[in-house]
Amino acid sequence: MTIKEKLLEATSILEKHGIDNASYDAKELLMYVLNISNTDLLLNSNKTIEDLAATQYDECIKRRANHEPLQHITGIAYFYGREFLVNEHVLIPRYDTENLCYKLLELIEENDRVLDMCTGSGCIIETLFLESKCSKKAGDTVAVDISKEALEVAKNNAARLGIDAIEFINSDLFEELNDDFVKFFDVIVSNPPYIRTSVIEELDKEVKLHDPFIALDGKEDGLLFYRKITRDCRSFLKEGGYLAYEIGHDQAADVSKIMIDNGFSDIKVYKDLSGFDRVVIGKYIH
Repeated sequence: MTIKEKLLEATSILEKHGIDNASYDAKELLMYVLNISNTDLLLNSNKTIEDLAATQYDECIKRRANHEPLQHITGIAYFYGREFLVNEHVLIPRYDTENLCYKLLELIEENDRVLDMCTGSGCIIETLFLESKCSKKAGDTVAVDISKEALEVAKNNAARLGIDAIEFINSDLFEELNDDFVKFFDVIVSNPPYIRTSVIEELDKEVKLHDPFIALDGKEDGLLFYRKITRDCRSFLKEGGYLAYEIGHDQAADVSKIMIDNGFSDIKVYKDLSGFDRVVIGKYIH
């Protein structure tokens, strides 16, 4: 069987199993197995696929047909034009989350200290470290997650990107941050769990079966972590510092009120490219 014929066969299998963008996923997995570029794939499409590669490809297609995310199979997701390692311990970086980075890049000033709460893969804080004017001094940029496994992913991503100045802290929100961090940060950013528990079962199989539940579950009303982070971050955020969140499309009013009730002002809500509310940013004023 030629490479082209194998690709068509795999695409048909994925289509029959209800996989969106079946042709794209089939091609991405084939390039992954063969370790070739899109150009190489086109140039070699009429060559016979080797038996070992065909077997490996069949296994990848089987996993994708069972709705395992493409990124979990390849171990790679793309965010802000860079490759990030991902696995079952972290949320797969989403394109919508880039909106949070875009807005913060407009706010972060020279030598600002930045904290990323619930860092997951590290895609947000590492993008901000590389793209913004934030402090490059060791320890001035901090990433926190309750999951040790997630922090290992974030650390590996930082190493791949040549970043050695971010401090990674295993903590249940702010619990393990010591007194050295009191009134330390100019910006605190978070993409916390915000899906209502009752809604998780309704999500796509790729999400509900493969993303870590702990990174999805925002409890009964989806707002638990916004309340906790907004309340407790005040001890660590400087006067006039910014708190920035990614939010669910229907949470702008609730999250804005939580921030106002905790001493934040100049609240701004930003939409994503689909027109949904996606980012809320406020300034802390005592």
